[in-house]
Amino acid sequence: MTLDDFLLDAEDKMSKTEQVVVKEFAGVRTGKASPALVENILVEAYGSQMRIRELAGITTPEPRTLTIQPWDANSLHPIEKAILKSNLGLTPSIQGKAIRLFFPELSEERRQEFVKIVRKMAEDGRVAIRHVRRDTLDQLKKHTHDSGVTEDDVRHAEKEVQKLTDEYIGKIDLHVAHKEKEIMTV
Repeated sequence: MTLDDFLLDAEDKMSKTEQVVVKEFAGVRTGKASPALVENILVEAYGSQMRIRELAGITTPEPRTLTIQPWDANSLHPIEKAILKSNLGLTPSIQGKAIRLFFPELSEERRQEFVKIVRKMAEDGRVAIRHVRRDTLDQLKKHTHDSGVTEDDVRHAEKEVQKLTDEYIGKIDLHVAHKEKEIMTV
């Protein structure tokens, strides 16, 4: 592998970490209803664990309401149980062949709890990015001994890895600031 390959690999891993953090943020509740809040909840159906998005269509008919329409009526009650077991603080209401979730206004205390959760997710993302940096630097050092790469090239590559690390941690910080603003907006 060339030094550029190491840098591209590190950037790819950091980018994927950023995408994971953004997806996790989508599952944190804000003042409005979002299908991302419930689509990954696991449901015991057909003898295995399945996500709600695999069992039903999820729509937002109103800003504070989610409607979950199972494709099979037999999965209605298992979906309801799974939502009750999840830590969303929502009570599902079965209406005909659909489940409706009503999102009450969040209290200031609950909003603060969600901000803490988002910050924890972001810190986990930053740690993952730092792990990618550490692994890449280790690979660069091993690669130096194996091939005829100069120490100056390795130092330059290490600086590039640090620039990538700073860039992706900055991106996560921007996502956190945006999500906190979204949560705290009444």
